[in-house]
Amino acid sequence: MINISSKNIWRVAYPILISLAMEQLLGMTDTAFLGRVGEIELGASALAGVFYTVVFMLGMGFSIGVQIIIGKRNGSGNYADVGKAFWQGTYFLIALALILCLVFELFTPALMDIMVSSDNIRAASCDYLRYRIPSLLFAFGTAMYRAFYVGTTQTKTLTFNSLVMVVANIFFNWVLIFGKLGLPAMGIKGAALGSTLAEAVTLLVFIARTPKVCDRSKYGLDKVQKIDFKELKSIFGVSLWTMIQNFVSIFTWFIFFLFIEHTGERALAISNIIRNTSGLVWMVLMAFASTSSTLVSNLIGEGRYESVRPLILRVCKITYTCLIPLLLLFCLFPKLVLGIYTDINDLIINSIPSLWVLAASYLLTIPAAILFQSVCGTGKTKVAFLLELSALLVYTIFCYIIIELMHSDVALCWSSEAVYAAVMLLSTALYLRSQKWCEQTEK
Repeated sequence: MINISSKNIWRVAYPILISLAMEQLLGMTDTAFLGRVGEIELGASALAGVFYTVVFMLGMGFSIGVQIIIGKRNGSGNYADVGKAFWQGTYFLIALALILCLVFELFTPALMDIMVSSDNIRAASCDYLRYRIPSLLFAFGTAMYRAFYVGTTQTKTLTFNSLVMVVANIFFNWVLIFGKLGLPAMGIKGAALGSTLAEAVTLLVFIARTPKVCDRSKYGLDKVQKIDFKELKSIFGVSLWTMIQNFVSIFTWFIFFLFIEHTGERALAISNIIRNTSGLVWMVLMAFASTSSTLVSNLIGEGRYESVRPLILRVCKITYTCLIPLLLLFCLFPKLVLGIYTDINDLIINSIPSLWVLAASYLLTIPAAILFQSVCGTGKTKVAFLLELSALLVYTIFCYIIIELMHSDVALCWSSEAVYAAVMLLSTALYLRSQKWCEQTEK
């Protein structure tokens, strides 16, 4: 029986937090290194990085749906079918990665020509994506292993693998960006290639370690299974909506950065710094939000619907306790925090107001993210998609007015995060209160 005590929430969340912290360091490493190369590279890595994330979220969203199914099957004791979801999900993501690599190899330059106004930013973004898109082949495989370990609440395994990813990324970036160990300095291309190599190393470590840390026969992972279209259809009933939802969510984030790019290269550089600073808070929030999602899935698998609300409230309380001190640190010592990403003093000073706006928005973002991930954990992924779509529509309209029409200061542009969170919080709270999520979903 799943325990929803604060201690068990921490037990599940802590390894996820370490895993997300290590992954956040990937983006921090790229930004910190490129912030010492130049503002063009710093801005381009933001735009191209979000563009890559949009593509990656197609696979990541699918794996989140698989995670929900795995969590329910694990909670109901249906362990053998956990492996079915894992293998069929893996086959789909391999095929998806190959298709995406081909499509973006052919069309990325044309897309950048249409979307990006600065010639310098456009050229640097294309250089980045040429070396980054192939990492989807490794990143999607890693996403499926994460879905398995989170869904079965065996999250400790994620810690070591994430540490490997960060160490590999730092090493490859240092060597390739600046041209160490006799290799040529590749600049922004080196940042992309370094991250791709780090993803490959991480996937190999997952494959090698799983037989040592997991009872593969219990979960049906010990034997490679054939493609099962019936199982895939069942998975798609849940995963299709998390796939679309994650893609649309990050795509609107990409639109935000496109709007910012139209205002100038300095505003884009500032936004890249704020994006990475936000990641420090976001990784903690998502660790607890993911924990809430997987515990909700397991509780529903056990038929314990009455325990869902107390769990969500407890997760919110713990998350606030963890994040309020960090947000206060951002507000009191902004130069210290922003100095992680660049040594350009003028850029740091201009970024401070945006950092304050971001910190304030998290007061709404914390409960909004936890409630939304909890809705996903119920298996009502189509509903979750529609709830987020409404929030994203308001967000996009607000961004268009504030940035494109009014040409507001970059700090005011970042208030869009609070607008999104407010709509999301209201809609998810009303849905959870309605009890409609208690209806039967796929197990």
